[in-house]
Amino acid sequence: MKILLIYPYFLESRVQTVEDVRVMPLGLYYVAAVLKQHGYDVQILNWHRINETPEKIEKLLRAEKPDVVGFSIVHANRWGAVEIARVARQVDPRVTIVLGGIGATFLWEHFLTHFSEIDFVVLGEGEYPFLNLVRHLETGGSPATLAGIAYRQDGIPVKSAMPAAVADLDELADPAASFDYRHIALTRGCAGKCSFCGSPRFWGRRVRSHSADYFVHQLELLVGRGIDSFYVCDDTFTLNRKRVISICRKIVHRKMNISWTAISRVDSIDDQLLYWMRKAGCIQISYGVESGSEKIRRFLNKKISTHQIVTAFELTQKYGILARAYFIYGCPGESRETIAASLELIQRIKPLGVIFYILDIFPGTALYEDFKRKMKLTDDIWLNRLEDIMYFESDPNLTREMILEFGQTLRTGFYRDLPGFVDALQLIDDPSLVRQHSDFYSRLAMTFDHGDYSRVDAIEHKQRLAEKLYHRALDYHPNARAYLGLGILNQKGGDHRQAVDIVSRGLAHFPGHVQLNICLGVSLMNLQRYEQALASFEKCAHVKEALSFAARCCSALGDENRAAVFAEKFEAL
Repeated sequence: MKILLIYPYFLESRVQTVEDVRVMPLGLYYVAAVLKQHGYDVQILNWHRINETPEKIEKLLRAEKPDVVGFSIVHANRWGAVEIARVARQVDPRVTIVLGGIGATFLWEHFLTHFSEIDFVVLGEGEYPFLNLVRHLETGGSPATLAGIAYRQDGIPVKSAMPAAVADLDELADPAASFDYRHIALTRGCAGKCSFCGSPRFWGRRVRSHSADYFVHQLELLVGRGIDSFYVCDDTFTLNRKRVISICRKIVHRKMNISWTAISRVDSIDDQLLYWMRKAGCIQISYGVESGSEKIRRFLNKKISTHQIVTAFELTQKYGILARAYFIYGCPGESRETIAASLELIQRIKPLGVIFYILDIFPGTALYEDFKRKMKLTDDIWLNRLEDIMYFESDPNLTREMILEFGQTLRTGFYRDLPGFVDALQLIDDPSLVRQHSDFYSRLAMTFDHGDYSRVDAIEHKQRLAEKLYHRALDYHPNARAYLGLGILNQKGGDHRQAVDIVSRGLAHFPGHVQLNICLGVSLMNLQRYEQALASFEKCAHVKEALSFAARCCSALGDENRAAVFAEKFEAL
């Protein structure tokens, strides 16, 4: 039996959160791993952008000839799944269409009522319900005996009993044995009860966890295939501090040179935990702050105090971990005063990254149930082609103009104050963290130099800030990124002699570094020192960019035959 698992496209394009939507849910990999473990032919397709080339949908479905097509729904991509399902049904009327994921779980009856293309919905944790469904499709019988499945009985949507949660997550087949990915998870479940989040209801409030050994082995498999940066997507990665410290110690002991980010709560971190996370490669922790107004945090059922928020951000950044804050605006009672309170809190915690969200209403949340009761609506509202419902649209005290003003005020205030937050940084004086501190400052510099912040006009003096941060990095420890950044800044300023000096110092520490060699060669070319420049480019002749520059050097030296050789190599790569 041939099975395709698809992550479908969204209705709307993204700007601020494009990284979030282009990544397939980790659950798809776990489902596929369990299917593979039991001998099934399964393929995963990331089709989050397939709508840009829709002709490929039918072409691939005809080529693959799947018996079962499963979709992972996070709600906002539900129409993508429906539209692809319709094409699949046209290609092969016998194909079985299955939806799963958080979006499908909370709207199972809606999908089965209104979309004849959908045959089954997998509810909750999908590994074993999907496996059992596939076996059922092979052998026949009633789906009523399958736990965790919704289907039609005599045309009426019904669902079976929910399956027991996987008690021992380590019993699941390791998806890293078969697939490449960067988003990983230690736990399932969330102990919180935030009114805007569906995670507790989907996974349950009892948090289950992989063992430290399973988690680290998964990392090792992925690192062995050249993946060295990861996103730990647990709701609260640090909930079990002893297990996290154990993981970090294993990463350090096995000399896994990786970087990773995580999500946590401000009441679930401490000094020792942060120390080991940084030693093991953690470069960023995101915290749900939500609002500077305690009244609004209470409405959102975010049970954290201002003191805890301030302490967490101070501790996190002291260890050279970028602390990023999530803020939500457009909540009940939102006003210029509550927005001012959020700005005041931002000034106190000095985050180096902030994501501002307008309060959305999604199925599976307490907020959504209140919304339906208040507005006398049903799930049929999702028959409209919309991704979400913004709370302010149902609140007569809030207007679209107010929401736009609030968002602009928050973003302008953060960008205005960000350089001051950078200047205020004070890292812990710990000789065992000098490499990590150097890495932290060079990464931060890069965001202002040519990263996300470089494109934000509201941030002033970005180049000067980047230069200062690169120097701070080198005050701690030699760092290739810092040498390269300073070299490029000098090149941009036309000071190629200074660029040659700083990059040469970098190459004394990192002689084989490709980009440092290319940077040095470019400045030497600008100084018309072509023989020396050519020597730099020849050290990285496996890189197309270096070959192009090498050919230009040869031409400048009058050696057209050698220039032609480099040009041929360039075309061959």
